[in-house]
Amino acid sequence: MPRTYHAAARPTMYFIGVTTTKSSIMKVFPAWARELNLDAVIEGIDLPLDDTPGHYREVVDFIKHDPHSLGALVTTHKLNLYKAAHDLFDGVGHETELLDEVSSISKRGDRLWGHAMDPLTSGLALEAIVPDGHWSRTGGELLLLGAGGSALALTLYLHNRAVAGGDVPSRIVVTGRREARLREMRTVHERLGFTIPIDYQLAPEPRDNDARLRTLAPGSVVVNATGLGKDRPGSPLTDAAQFPQDGIAWDFNYRGDLVFLDQARAQQGARELTVVDGWLYFIHGWTRVMAEVFHLDIPTHGPTFERLSRIARDVTKENA
Repeated sequence: MPRTYHAAARPTMYFIGVTTTKSSIMKVFPAWARELNLDAVIEGIDLPLDDTPGHYREVVDFIKHDPHSLGALVTTHKLNLYKAAHDLFDGVGHETELLDEVSSISKRGDRLWGHAMDPLTSGLALEAIVPDGHWSRTGGELLLLGAGGSALALTLYLHNRAVAGGDVPSRIVVTGRREARLREMRTVHERLGFTIPIDYQLAPEPRDNDARLRTLAPGSVVVNATGLGKDRPGSPLTDAAQFPQDGIAWDFNYRGDLVFLDQARAQQGARELTVVDGWLYFIHGWTRVMAEVFHLDIPTHGPTFERLSRIARDVTKENA
């Protein structure tokens, strides 16, 4: 059944997700708009997981043709939306061509553009989480739990970093519940000439991911890139999983039941773990897309970025 979209009365950015009203951005965006002297509002568009292609096309077509609808950030639906509506975009970035997804919808004049921002935003977050020289100093590996778009994006960032001679993991291990998704990732990597040793492991059950953790070197980084803990309850690990000594546990999520983070914190002292949620990823993700949608220069670090981060924290605490 077609959805109804009403013309925006003022400049509007949309958040296309599953449970957008629960996101901190609905409170943070107005505060950021005031700080940036931006005359705009945000509206959420909730679509069920794996919605019909027609519904994805409707929302993209609406944004494309509504004058005051300036763009959107897309979360869970990045792959499905682009697959269903790729022909509605007048231009896309290089990363979208590689990943076949869009996380940012924006306009340049009367042309609709799609960008895959995750390689940039996940890389910015990783740089802030992992100390300089960490990989070469520790010999640490990267375990990505989940083989979806966010995990693939982070591998692309690391590939580009390796090509530039930067510090990267000694090995990457990617686990996924579906062989098809792992195969898709491998195909992209082969096309790129991926430069970092990488293993693709089928892991249909959480205990399979537990087994992968046991193989990791000290100092390794474990990332929950599955969406479990946010879009769906639970964790990709069992409570018996053992994190690497002196490692880093990073959840791409910052809201939800966050079981993965609870499991990591339970071992934080004994394993000397650094445990990080997805808050910084959230900040980079939104500021990069807002910069694209509103054609703003928003720094990725420094006083302005720190001020926006502080505003977001303060607003979130006020509404907790």
